[in-house]
Amino acid sequence: MPRFQEVLLLVGQLNYTWTNTESLLIYLIAGLAKVDKETAIIIFLTLNTTRARIELVERLAKMPKTLAPCRQAVLTVTDKLIRQAKLRNKYSHCIYSFDETGNHASTQLMRIVDGKNEVRYGKIEEIDEKEINKIHDSIERIRDINKDIWSIVEENSFPR
Repeated sequence: MPRFQEVLLLVGQLNYTWTNTESLLIYLIAGLAKVDKETAIIIFLTLNTTRARIELVERLAKMPKTLAPCRQAVLTVTDKLIRQAKLRNKYSHCIYSFDETGNHASTQLMRIVDGKNEVRYGKIEEIDEKEINKIHDSIERIRDINKDIWSIVEENSFPR
């Protein structure tokens, strides 16, 4: 399979895995805020960014009414999610370039970096075997986070 197809399939899998796992924050919101799932969905959808959703979950977990074991489990899982967000964001917010054979791939980041005397943008990075392995690893870690969230939901009898 040309690198072009491999990268697109992996990025699709990364985004699917991420979105599926991020949506589980709904159950953490419901349980921590002590609301029903429908209310938690409205709260989740009202927040525009992953970061805002994670911050809400973390703040709810830090409230005094949250038992220490639950608080620690939630903060551990949100920390893991934040660590995986960097790679996911890179591949969700870039331009892809492939040579005419479809075997040499690179990304161009769509971010501006303001220096003291210059503006830089569009950092280009090759998608080599090491990078492919990072994506595979991230997908597995996100799947593990998914399982961790379900464990928290079950252990704390959060609404489902």
